[in-house]
This record gives sequence, C-alpha cells and structure tokens, in this order.
Amino acid sequence: MATTLNRFLKQKCRSVSALSYRNQHQGLFNFTRYENHDSLPSQMPALRSTTRSFLDFYQFGNKKAIADERARINDEMNRGYFADMKDFKEHGGKIAAASKTIIPAVSAMKFPELAVTFSNGKILKLPIASNSKEVNIESLDVPKVSLVCLSFRASSQEMISSWSKPFLESFGDRKDLQLFEVSFIDKWLLGLAPIKKLLLRVLQKPNNSESSVLQRQIVYSFGDHYHFRKQMKVLNLLTGYILLLDKFGRIRWQGFGKATPEEVSQLLSCTSLLLEDQ
Repeated sequence: MATTLNRFLKQKCRSVSALSYRNQHQGLFNFTRYENHDSLPSQMPALRSTTRSFLDFYQFGNKKAIADERARINDEMNRGYFADMKDFKEHGGKIAAASKTIIPAVSAMKFPELAVTFSNGKILKLPIASNSKEVNIESLDVPKVSLVCLSFRASSQEMISSWSKPFLESFGDRKDLQLFEVSFIDKWLLGLAPIKKLLLRVLQKPNNSESSVLQRQIVYSFGDHYHFRKQMKVLNLLTGYILLLDKFGRIRWQGFGKATPEEVSQLLSCTSLLLEDQ
C-alpha cells in the first residue's frame, strides 16, 4: 500500500512540474505572432535559454516591466523591415509633408535627450540648449537654432544631404547655428567598447569647408533606441527625419524624406525667422 501511494505521489509531482514548465514557456510565447504553441519547433535551445533568463529576471514580479516588454515586442514585430519597405515603396520616404510654418513654442515638443559620439570618440548630449547641463563641451556655445538630421538606416543618407547641404550653403557664415547629422547604430555587437572604437575609426568624417563657420557635425548614437523612437513617433526606419530646434531644444519645424525645392525654401525661411525671433 505504501509503495503504491509513493508511486502515485511521484507521478503527480512529475505532472505538476511538467505543467508548470509548459505554462511558463507558453506565457512568454504569447508575446509573439504564434497562436498555436504546439506548432513551434521542439528543439530551440537558444530560445529556451532566453526564455529561462527572462523568467528568472522577472520571477519576483515586476508587472509593469513585463507589460512594457510585451508591448515592445508586439510593436517591434508589427513594425518590421518588410512593413517599412512596403511603405517606402508607396511614398519614397515622404511619410508626411514638411512644416510650412514654424511650430508655435507653446505647442512644440522638446527634443528627447540623446547621447551621440563623434568619430574621435568624444561624447555629447543633444539637444544643446540654454537649459542643458552640458553646454560648454569643447567651447560649444548654445546655438540659437540647430538643424538635427536623423538617419536610422544607410538608405536615408542621400535624403539627409538634400536638406543639410542647402542649409550649410545658406548659413555657412553664421556662428549661432549648429548642424548635426545623427546616424543610429542599434546592433548591440557594434556597441561593445573594442568594436565600437574600431568602428569609429572607419566611419564617415565630416568634409567641412575651411571657409565655412558653420560646421557639419557627423555623430553616431549607439544602442537601443526604441524609447527614443517612440517619443519621436518615428514611423519608418528607412526614411530621414529633419528637425529644426530652437535654443531651448524645442522642435519648431520638421521635414521627412528627400527635400523638394519648395521644402528647402520653407526650411531656410523658418530658420531665418527663428534667428530673428531669438
């Protein structure tokens, strides 16, 4: 009788352990597009390792972090490369028309703080604003206006140049402006210290004219930019984003994709108005 009872208890323990293991893993897979978990491959050691690490990290119950991570994974899967490419083919990077007038200061969004790295390894935090804690790096004065061009993929470099070149040509003699071209590098491997150092040596350096006071600053931002993109409402990683900031770091004008002659005129006109206003 005792032997039979022990055997029964052991079988129950195995069933409970197996059910617990299955429920834990199904809980993680709920983030993905798979609806039938039984259809997943049975041999996935890397995924199992990631799953186990995730569960171990959150097992003591940070519900908000888990909810945020679920939302993030869901969002990233819905907005993938193929979705971006489909949109890009439809509008060629023009997700919206450029601002025709200056965005009023009271309704202007503040540019989120962003750490960027120069090709020589020096780090700066954007925006350079009068209320920033870092305004005297390398005697970098607070500009009245800054043009910040964001590029998440190499495909948008030509788009960025269509805005930055005429801006540099028109305001090259001004000391109270700054021009930044920011390239985002989100591959975690490239952000590791030794690889990052080697990468910066071969990355593009600005080809500035000695006769131009306004310099073209090419900088790089390494790491995970998900929350930055969400704040900026970046909808497509294949296009370029052009932002005109005032001395307080507020976004007062914006453009997208490749510039048209009319949009370049609007950018230059709004820049002049901001310079006069500040």
